[in-house]
Amino acid sequence: MSLAGAAFGQSTTGAIFGQVPNGAGQTVKIQSTSGLTREVQVDASGRYSASSLPVGSYTVTLLNGGQPVDSRDNVFLRVGGGIEVDLGAAPANAQDLDAISVSASALPSIDVTSVDSRTVITSQDLARLPLNRSAESIALLAPGTVAGSGYFNNAVSFGGAGVSENAYYINGYNTTNPLNATGGVGLPYGAIDQQQVLTGGYSAKYGRSDGGVINQVGKRGTNEWHFGAQVQWSPKYLAADPSYVYFPNQQLPAGYTYQDDTLPGTLYRARKGDGSWETTYSAYVGGPLIKDKLFIFLAAEANKEEGKSTSSIQSSNPNNLYYQYSRPKFYGKLDWNINDNNILELTAIDNKDEYAGQLYRYNYDNAQTGNFFGNDTSTKMSSRYYIGKYTSYITDDLTFSAQYGVSKNEDYSAVPGASDQPYLYASYNQNPAFTGGTPIRNSQTALYAKDPNAKNKTRGLRADLEYRLGDHTLSAGIDNMYYASSNEGQGMTGPGYAWIYGKTNSPNEALDPNQGVGAPGGDGYYVDRYILDNITSMSVTQKAYYVEDSWQVSNNVVLNLGLRDDEFTNYNNQGKAYVDNKNQWAPRLGVSWDVFGDSSLKVYGNLGRYYLALPASVAIRGASASTFTDEYFTYSGIDASGNPTGLTSIGPGPVSSNNEYGIAPDPQTVAATNLKSQYQDEVMVGFDKALGSEWVAGAKATYRQLQTAIDDVCDIQRLADKADASGIDSSTLDFRGCYIFNPGETNTFKVNYADGSGSELIRMSKEDWGFSEGAKRKYYALDLYLEHPFDGKWQARVDYTFSRSYGNTEGQVKSDIGQDDVSKTQDWDAASLMENSYGLLANDRRHQLKIRGSYQLNPEWMFSGAVRVQSGSPKSCLGYYGTDESNPVSYGSNYHWCAGSPSAPGAAGTNPWTKKLDLGVEYRPSFADHKLAFGLDVFNVLNETKALQSDTTFEEAPYTVSNTYNQGIFFESPRYARLSVSYDF
Repeated sequence: MSLAGAAFGQSTTGAIFGQVPNGAGQTVKIQSTSGLTREVQVDASGRYSASSLPVGSYTVTLLNGGQPVDSRDNVFLRVGGGIEVDLGAAPANAQDLDAISVSASALPSIDVTSVDSRTVITSQDLARLPLNRSAESIALLAPGTVAGSGYFNNAVSFGGAGVSENAYYINGYNTTNPLNATGGVGLPYGAIDQQQVLTGGYSAKYGRSDGGVINQVGKRGTNEWHFGAQVQWSPKYLAADPSYVYFPNQQLPAGYTYQDDTLPGTLYRARKGDGSWETTYSAYVGGPLIKDKLFIFLAAEANKEEGKSTSSIQSSNPNNLYYQYSRPKFYGKLDWNINDNNILELTAIDNKDEYAGQLYRYNYDNAQTGNFFGNDTSTKMSSRYYIGKYTSYITDDLTFSAQYGVSKNEDYSAVPGASDQPYLYASYNQNPAFTGGTPIRNSQTALYAKDPNAKNKTRGLRADLEYRLGDHTLSAGIDNMYYASSNEGQGMTGPGYAWIYGKTNSPNEALDPNQGVGAPGGDGYYVDRYILDNITSMSVTQKAYYVEDSWQVSNNVVLNLGLRDDEFTNYNNQGKAYVDNKNQWAPRLGVSWDVFGDSSLKVYGNLGRYYLALPASVAIRGASASTFTDEYFTYSGIDASGNPTGLTSIGPGPVSSNNEYGIAPDPQTVAATNLKSQYQDEVMVGFDKALGSEWVAGAKATYRQLQTAIDDVCDIQRLADKADASGIDSSTLDFRGCYIFNPGETNTFKVNYADGSGSELIRMSKEDWGFSEGAKRKYYALDLYLEHPFDGKWQARVDYTFSRSYGNTEGQVKSDIGQDDVSKTQDWDAASLMENSYGLLANDRRHQLKIRGSYQLNPEWMFSGAVRVQSGSPKSCLGYYGTDESNPVSYGSNYHWCAGSPSAPGAAGTNPWTKKLDLGVEYRPSFADHKLAFGLDVFNVLNETKALQSDTTFEEAPYTVSNTYNQGIFFESPRYARLSVSYDF
């Protein structure tokens, strides 16, 4: 066996290699269905290797004196992998190539070149399995991958990491969300040739992810013209209604009462008739413009979704929302085989996601829909990518490739016919003495507004040089990305503020004594004038350099030795750097051992370090001017539009727990001067074993440990105390609200004098902040699998994962409260918020069982199914601080205390186990030569609609329990069916 020239990571290529007994000096010809031809020499040891080959189907032929002597057809190359094709069994004087051709389907199924953890799903797999049409749904097939919190839409979590810690690629170019790194752009479903899901262990060629990688490779034209079209329809009448939601009715600890004791057990949210129905039209065409030379592939998809959603009885304006989505996608690829040694690939991608909704009042008293009263926030996300890649096979041993891409991304949001009235939040808390018991509402439908000119753009360059030198395949290259965002963030609708109504059952206790906010008195009713405005622009540069050696230690063992240096720089709206990280060395070590030398048993391992950059969005509320204030009043009336009247202040005016009063900070004071990027170390060992000629089994153990995290800290008093202790008069310093830092590390902060006369450096240890430990996140997992690869008749795979994700830091986001301020969560803002914070993290799923398979009954009928069973996510209970229900840093019910007792994440229990069964059937009639297909997929056949996540906020005020605490927030989608008709020629 020879592993030299193997491909790794989220690439677009693979490698073919093998042995030719007594074949030194002979030639191996490798030819793809898209006309690419490479000829490589067999070396003195009888080995040959061809790397950086585009994925697809190949014919591999051994030539002796220019004559074919042995051949393998249908060699299918998967992305990022290598396949061994041994040749030389035929006599040297053979002339009839057809007589000696052998199908490659008989080759072993184990890829003995890979040292990473990957799942590759091909277009053939996608055609057989009942799946939702998204990159994330495909990714969930991979072991150790779970759906993220519903707060983050379709985002996924890999190996316990946060949902913003992943990377997306299309044809080798990074398509991760350029603003906040949560999610990314995917291909039209019918244009996906292969999707590679990496859950760890990838080589030094790639980085910027400590979660996982979704790498899609689009289809390309071949020497035969192919075209097809498909219509898919998910009708409303084949979908079940979601379940109604009721207020929890729980036994409360002594001394605690619900905010409204009439609500427990009553209806919270009606959902009759809620759901969506959609239609998807898609078409593709591909083939040769010039045979063996120039190829084109085009694909388009148009998805239309409509639906209805009923808001809760506690929403500001209970309503029925009738919404529409439009999601057109386009993909085009041009491949030019300039000659046998040079290839040029051009890719164009255009994705749009447009949303609009209309709101009609809903009366919970009689369950009737009323009049139209306004529009929901309309959004339009548009992403255009243009990518070019050039590959040159300079010699058999030397390959060069270069790729350059750009993107433009529109991030539009607006409320058609927006009201100029303030948004009314929690209007159910209005004093009934002024409303007659029925909340007074207005026509304002949105709390926040974005700048309609919000945009993002990227550009990227990578270049790779690979040289084979004896038993070593040496690689080196650069990997650079640039991101720019303009007018991102959000402000308020209406007059620039919202009214938040509140009620406490302890009216004589101050609402926030730390900020001078007093007690409302009376019956405990009050109102908060809330303002948020953080719209800004920003940019990020990410550069990387790597070297790597794939060393063939022996015929059966290969070592992959790599070193990567990442550089990350974040700039504010004035183009000034506020984070600049260099010399971040990430070593990678992988080993693969083909135990018997016949690809029947592989033992592998991997050890690596992975750095994660801060996305552009960190500048929002972090490095640019931001206003985030509350101003509290009592009131003596409410007007016809829901505005409080007769206001009496119960505070000093606008207050901000994070000192955000609209003043732009000095960029050099935003972050610790010695800030380190977030990084994680990972170790992985496993094996793959062929069980006879039809089955493959394996196991893998993974351990991940977060070494450094980034978040913000906002306890300015402790910073002032350290200044005073250091002989610096803190009253002369201009402290900002929050500082970006490495929790648990000793950080140095630059603080300016208020009079502009200079600055001081203040060094803060974790003890200075009052923390007892630093950021901790650990993940371990045991993955077991058993697979029967598709043999023309049937395919099946079973994955079981036992894992644990625990610590005090989920990562860059905070799922239990839906906080998407990347690396600026409420965690680490102050020591009191981190007490009792060590426990099960939000993406922990102790047990996961995934089963998928398909059965080709005959050429006309195929049946398929997928099962996913997993234990529930951990629950949290966040309340006021300590045994006396205090509020030391003005964060309300956000401490890890519950009813006066410590409450770590997961201590409140877990959400229920879930099980999801999806089934599919396809009929391809023989009268249409099996080119016409009719399909039916049924999702969530058992119609299980359990809660996936629960409300964690225990209290509305001290000793005043929230009526929605422990109530389900996000639920499994109810059963629905999808019909399809397609034609492929």
